[in-house]
Amino acid sequence: MPTPHAPLVLDAAAVAALLPQVDALAAMRRLFTELGQGDAVQPAQSLTLLPGGQGFQGDFITYQGASHGAQMFGAKLSPYLPREEGAIVTAWTVLMSSETGQPLMLCDAGRLTVERTAATTALAVDHLGGAAARRLAIIGSGAVAEAHLRHVLPLRDWQAVQVFSPSLQGAGRADHWRGLDPRVTVAQSADAAIAGADVVMLCTSSGQPVIDTTDVKPGTLVTSISTNVARAHEVPPAFLTDAEVYCDYRATTPMTAGEMVIAAEQGWGAGAIRGDLAELQCGQCPNPSGDRPVFFRSIGLGLEDILMAEAVYQAARSAE
Repeated sequence: MPTPHAPLVLDAAAVAALLPQVDALAAMRRLFTELGQGDAVQPAQSLTLLPGGQGFQGDFITYQGASHGAQMFGAKLSPYLPREEGAIVTAWTVLMSSETGQPLMLCDAGRLTVERTAATTALAVDHLGGAAARRLAIIGSGAVAEAHLRHVLPLRDWQAVQVFSPSLQGAGRADHWRGLDPRVTVAQSADAAIAGADVVMLCTSSGQPVIDTTDVKPGTLVTSISTNVARAHEVPPAFLTDAEVYCDYRATTPMTAGEMVIAAEQGWGAGAIRGDLAELQCGQCPNPSGDRPVFFRSIGLGLEDILMAEAVYQAARSAE
């Protein structure tokens, strides 16, 4: 794509102003279709430790990706910088043209990460959630959880949405969530929230399991996202042997997802993964049988950041 313009530099406020013009779910559909058709490349994410002298000075994760359809490539850099007053965590995405080799945009990736994480889960719900799913449960109440709700609400005729988070036990946050949609009610516990649910979305930053999966019924979809906590897992690793397992990208997820790493140490094998989003989007893997619970794990891909950044870039150029 020719780029006669100077590269854009967008801070968090500029990105937030453009996001209402971006269809994040459509961007993720496009991404995983390209990936399934061999028109996109997704390397594994890499962790680089920063030189620390006598002590730990932090690290940064690099998420890379290249899209033939968008004629773009790029990377998100997300540093973790420990400080006495609290760690600094940021994320910025650089987008470049694969036609000219020139930079197109540098943007704050905080909101983009939230939106692409939720949109990826929504794509999984659309593929893996039962067509008759009516009861939705959400564990977590932060910005990521709220984005998850926003992206999945149009996908099914939800009759009830149960939300649980310890922070919702205060009136202010609980009222905020009830105001998001009239079907939302605040549960008193995680067990109460997921009881009878058809889809359970885990949207926390926990490094340990946040639900008891023992009573998850056959056909129920449980989705889980990633966090920076080492070997983080929102479900017990043993759940992988009980469920039909899917992920965002089978070539990279099993090496990073905490419950998969731990389950592999206990005898589970990544060969048990039934499919990933690229295969689901292109009809290259089986759908859930309905005989067992379904587990979907997302770790976040560089391509998700690239396609979201590309959508923001197009919105910004259109507004000029």
